Amino acid sequence: MSINTKNLSPEVAAYIKALKDENERLKQQNANLTEQIIRNQKKMYGKSSEQIRYIYDSEQLSFFNEAEQEYSASATEPTKETLVAAHTRKAKRTKAEITENLEHKEIICDLEDKHCPECGEELVCIGKEFVRSELNIIPAQVFVVDIYRKVYKCANCADDEYTPILKAETPVPVMKKSMATPATVAYVMQQKYQLGMPLNRQEQYWKAEGVELSRTTLANWIIRSSMWFEKLWKRMHEILLSEDIIHADETPLRVLKRSGQQVDGQSRMWVFCSGKYSEHKMALYYHHATRSGKVVEKILGDYSKYLQTDGCASYNAAVKAIHIGCWAHARRKWTDCLPKGIDDKNSKAAQALELIERIFAADKGLEGMPENDKRTKALKPLLDKYWKLLETIDAPKGSGIYKAMLYSVNQKEQLNNVLLDSRIELTNNLAERAIKPFVVGRKNWLFSDTDKGADASARCYSIIESAKANNLNVFGYLTHLLTELPKLGTEPTTEQLDELLPWSNVLPDYCHN
Repeated sequence: MSINTKNLSPEVAAYIKALKDENERLKQQNANLTEQIIRNQKKMYGKSSEQIRYIYDSEQLSFFNEAEQEYSASATEPTKETLVAAHTRKAKRTKAEITENLEHKEIICDLEDKHCPECGEELVCIGKEFVRSELNIIPAQVFVVDIYRKVYKCANCADDEYTPILKAETPVPVMKKSMATPATVAYVMQQKYQLGMPLNRQEQYWKAEGVELSRTTLANWIIRSSMWFEKLWKRMHEILLSEDIIHADETPLRVLKRSGQQVDGQSRMWVFCSGKYSEHKMALYYHHATRSGKVVEKILGDYSKYLQTDGCASYNAAVKAIHIGCWAHARRKWTDCLPKGIDDKNSKAAQALELIERIFAADKGLEGMPENDKRTKALKPLLDKYWKLLETIDAPKGSGIYKAMLYSVNQKEQLNNVLLDSRIELTNNLAERAIKPFVVGRKNWLFSDTDKGADASARCYSIIESAKANNLNVFGYLTHLLTELPKLGTEPTTEQLDELLPWSNVLPDYCHN
């Protein structure tokens, strides 16, 4: 119902206008909250994939795939073979394929009585028959190694004032005044950081094996031993800064005590990775109390090449870097605008999402090519369509569509920068995958008691995730480092450290899978 405000006093007219404005604001707020509820329900109960084929059925998106867009005179007709092959499922791995890298031990079942039951003559073996294969396991063996060394003296000098006494060299311990061997510490680190087993559960495991080891002792082993990784981390950091492409991400971490004092709030675990096409694959973790850009400035310094991130403002501290955006994050914003229950497939959000999917589809097979021209030619028209579509969007502030549009617009230059080099990926998923083991492990151990523990976690994750990126055996590599690094002392040379890097070609066989 409309109200004629001509005959009303200015005060009453202003009051009515204020009520109308408040009513519109509350309507929009209600719409935004309803959208948020539906979006949260989708996140909790719906499919987690952001790819469009998991959001709509292919028939529902048929309005995008118009005949004039998809027509190609050079397209070949499918044959019976290609049709069948398209629906052929990958064959399951056989028992032989599953166990091909494992040691095989034979058990020969023989007769006790080797005489013929008819005539009593001794039987002659004519071969052996395969019956079956079984997968066996021997639990971890815990034992104590008592180290002795022989002591010698010169019998000829025995009567002199000074008698030379010579002692054999002994292995350098990973920690002084500790019973832990490199293999023991490597096992504890692998269980916690690769397999996500918190120290309280490891304490129970050791107790079941007849060894009384408290979680405090295990924590001390990790913190003290991980200090040997510090120099190797710094060497890897030097190499990272020479890379053409770096991916970065960060995630919250709760630390209870800092410098011995109780703290309230969250720290951050940062990760910096070399690019997909790098010869030196690594993931370097770094713990810091804040999400400040000072961390980025400290780690990256004057780095002036490609830095791919999720667009967090902290990364702007790398002022000389060429910033690359993440199309997976842009897609995620639009996916959130299409929660279950909204059926408007012609909406701007659906069109934006479909264009991003076409960008991903066009990029297949072109990423990493020596020449960038072909990739640019394929992606540039789609990017132009995407930005042109966003110019037509007029959404209320606070709505999901407005937030999705604003994210892309604010990141336009960074998102377009994926065209600068064919080695640049469309997404920052590499860094997100690198930090995921930490996020999964955090669900088990929840927090770090001290900042020293968080720093040790960063060093251990750096070594373990870099080992995995180079297809190394994590336990073997950790054992090798904890054996060799103490021998080098506190000031190893660059050449010595380079021989221990995860891509080194002089690592022993037990470091490789």
